[in-house]
Amino acid sequence: MSAVIDTSPRPAGRCALGTGAPARVIAHAGGRDITLSTFHAQVRALAAQLPAGQHAVNLCEDRYRFMVALCAVALRGQVTLLPPSRAPAVVDDVMARQPATYAIGDEALHPAPAHYWRMPDVLGEADGEVPEIDEDAVMAVAFTSGSTGAPKAFPKTLAQFRTSTAQLVASMAELWDGRAPSIVATVPAQHMFGLEQSVMVPLLAEATAHGGRPFFPQDVARALAQMPAPRMLITTPVHLRALIESGIALPAIAGCVSATAPLEQALACQAEARFGGQVREIFGSTETCIFATRRTAMESAWTPLPGVSVQPQPDGTLIDAPHLSAPVVLADLMEVDAEGRFHLRGRQADLLEIAGKRASLGDLTRRLLAVPGVRDGVMVQIDRPGKVRRIAALVVALGLSESDVLSSLREAMDPVFLPRKIRFVDTLPRTDTGKLPRADLMRLLGETT
Repeated sequence: MSAVIDTSPRPAGRCALGTGAPARVIAHAGGRDITLSTFHAQVRALAAQLPAGQHAVNLCEDRYRFMVALCAVALRGQVTLLPPSRAPAVVDDVMARQPATYAIGDEALHPAPAHYWRMPDVLGEADGEVPEIDEDAVMAVAFTSGSTGAPKAFPKTLAQFRTSTAQLVASMAELWDGRAPSIVATVPAQHMFGLEQSVMVPLLAEATAHGGRPFFPQDVARALAQMPAPRMLITTPVHLRALIESGIALPAIAGCVSATAPLEQALACQAEARFGGQVREIFGSTETCIFATRRTAMESAWTPLPGVSVQPQPDGTLIDAPHLSAPVVLADLMEVDAEGRFHLRGRQADLLEIAGKRASLGDLTRRLLAVPGVRDGVMVQIDRPGKVRRIAALVVALGLSESDVLSSLREAMDPVFLPRKIRFVDTLPRTDTGKLPRADLMRLLGETT
């Protein structure tokens, strides 16, 4: 992980922590609607109660309390740290590497991190001015997952969030028909996808967040029913598939936004047919924030958000955007067409060359997921020093045999890329954001890393 982060504020303009009319509903939590004025009062009160320090790790499960804590920490002049995982060891590592750090949460944790401060069960309120901070001061620091190396830190300012949120809202506005959307999310607020879609949108635009993080299909349906139309569901392909397979009926939704893992076109089509709203897939990263979108049921190419430039490089892709202080190189390989739209061709580290033929693990995984009866799956390459690096597959499927899977794959890919080992499992070891840690995959395959 990176060294100590420079989060010293720079002189800049001021920006409110939550914009709009005082009476607008910013969240629905605890069975009631919460106005912006109440939110501001609770932010002021909590900021006065916070421990001393420079950094805070926000572990709140409730999305509304996460918002209050995020803004209270910023108002106090502190910086929120967003570890790549809320696993105790990961949180401890982040806290140990940054000076004067405490953790803040809304539940009793066992074990709890060092210097853990639990929010009051009942949030107080304090009168005062609208809470503001310098827009160019670092508000939060997000960390990459470390799946391609050691986790790296990326500071984010409120000015960056304002610009990227405005782009994101503009790209989705047609789904809302001029009305303020209600947002229900199954992804955690600590992840950049969840932060941008379910925290920053209601904080910096006319939108209302549901305070919970529903997991089971019936919980998602209940949360959506508690919110007024137009409703937006922020989720992952795994949750979307579970919703479809459950057969549960959802209240009418204006749209669904998916990220964290590849979304199969067939699954997107099924979701649109079942739930009515458009399914939008977004492309982003910890380094860049969200910078492209597509309607997966209808198109394979990604459309960059306004002002975003996507430039292929020999070892990845250069992303430039209005909210970035400098262009960022991603490891993703992209093929850009004459109109500026792009297709993802995998990552340099995922590219395979066998018998003079090339493919990517990402594309092979998409073909595996397209096999009828496969509910989830992943293709990996096994590292064996001094030996041929074989391709293996982990598959979640009921009623399928290895020969069934191989038979379908033979029709979809060159035989040299067929998996030499297939292991059926009940579930893949996905994190709460849908990621698949390689070490966990290797253990399931019976391989050492």
